[in-house]
Amino acid sequence: MPTHKLTFKNAAGLALAARLELPDHTPPRAYAVFAHCFTCTKNVKAIVEISRALAASGLGVLRFDFTGLGESAGEFVGTTFASNADDLVAAAGFLATQYAAPQLLIGHSLGGAAVLLAAQRTPSVTAVATINAPCSPAHLVDLLGEARDQIAASGQATVQLGGAPVTISR
Repeated sequence: MPTHKLTFKNAAGLALAARLELPDHTPPRAYAVFAHCFTCTKNVKAIVEISRALAASGLGVLRFDFTGLGESAGEFVGTTFASNADDLVAAAGFLATQYAAPQLLIGHSLGGAAVLLAAQRTPSVTAVATINAPCSPAHLVDLLGEARDQIAASGQATVQLGGAPVTISR
């Protein structure tokens, strides 16, 4: 299956890195946008494998890095849950203008929560799939631990998430 390396602009004009997985020898029946988890990238093995499996069954799947992550421009520290949803809407708009409007949004973990918000702003979407999406932000709050006090006092803190240092701000 062909994988195309692409970039598109988000609402702030920043370049977001993407990969488009397409079926072999046939046009896609429909298109989907796949959102990765908090602090992850489009290249997480599970996301790549799921995207390729969907392409093998006839879907075109766009997976991309949110602002400030992976190969995308911008600063992660300046992003919010709402800006992640904005990035998803921009990805859907890119597909709509360059290929065809997506009918499916897929999200893993916090990306799953973001696709629920973005779906409301993407009229072409007729289906949403979430994989291990949180039903509340309590888990993330627990991960922040003692850094919550520092974030409250100074506006930001660096914490370890998934084995990597991540700066979180209010």
